[in-house]
Amino acid sequence: MATSQISKLTIKGFKSIKELNSFELKSMNVLIGPNGTGKSNFVSFFRMLYALVEGRLQSYIQEKEISADRILSYGVKNTESFYSLIEFGINAYEFNLKPTPDGRLFFESENAELTGGTSKLTGGNYQPKTVRLGNANSESNLKSNNASVAKYVYSAISNWRVYHFHDTSLTAGVKRQCSLLDHQYLRPDASNLAAYLYYLKPNERYRQIVRTVQLALPYFDDFVLEPVTSPSGERNIILAWRQKDSDYVLWPSQLSDGSLRFICLVTALLQHFPPATIIIDEPELGLHPLAISLLGNLLKSAAANMQVIVSTQSVPLLNEFSLDDIIVVERENGESKFKRLVEADFAEWLQDYTIGELWEKNVLGGRP
Repeated sequence: MATSQISKLTIKGFKSIKELNSFELKSMNVLIGPNGTGKSNFVSFFRMLYALVEGRLQSYIQEKEISADRILSYGVKNTESFYSLIEFGINAYEFNLKPTPDGRLFFESENAELTGGTSKLTGGNYQPKTVRLGNANSESNLKSNNASVAKYVYSAISNWRVYHFHDTSLTAGVKRQCSLLDHQYLRPDASNLAAYLYYLKPNERYRQIVRTVQLALPYFDDFVLEPVTSPSGERNIILAWRQKDSDYVLWPSQLSDGSLRFICLVTALLQHFPPATIIIDEPELGLHPLAISLLGNLLKSAAANMQVIVSTQSVPLLNEFSLDDIIVVERENGESKFKRLVEADFAEWLQDYTIGELWEKNVLGGRP
């Protein structure tokens, strides 16, 4: 596992995740469980974490129209604080958030840590070191701290990406023009997909994306990525495309919702400079069974280059993985409980049933 991928995760007091202690995450992590168990809360933790380290905690709370009472488990009367410790390589990030009377959150403590040991990257030996980033502050001080440990921790966490491609409405960003300059990385909602693909076009990775899309969409030929200049001088681009045996240019709105989501997923999983960790909530939404099978193979291949965390309710997608990849999420006494499966424990069952069948039979747990 790369040094900036998450090895252990502790979350206490966040929504339905009352207590998750030193939970091990591997290169591939597939969360299963019925609606309402906390899979989406697990994903939303990473969304909030990204806003937090970027110094946008308060605006995140305001934009999502949430308050401390809805973030802390069972509300502020039952939970004093929201605590997390994220361990990766020989580093860690730790914070404890407490509520204010007006529904905001503030940092009771925030630390960037070098936990010590031998770096797999450099081979050097490092002594433990903790950089205390202050307390009673309303925003994280991680990004602005100049200590080398803090800089490394910020660089690692800011590189973890949460993707959500559910919005395929007519006003979705992926269907509209975007700035040609917005190509540094694929945005969480793929609103800059056209610019990102245009940037990738000279690279073999672009051709790999096109070939993979064609496997699920046989009629698809290629993207038509042609920048246009607005009256104000800005250069913009839209995700146009064409079918095979036709030179007629089609708009992104002429792709089905499932086709558009699949294109977004393929691009995210075949990025030129992949993030250390990628988190995707229910990627199978609206996909054809063939596309789901291809998605499973893409996710497994991606796990060789980055850490993959994905939640799903799809039996066909689950069949693409091994039991060692799977984390069962269940609700017990109103709290989310996470359990990683061990394939050896189900060896006899697997002689006669697929993983998806075992899930449907409730042998694995994680069923309503």
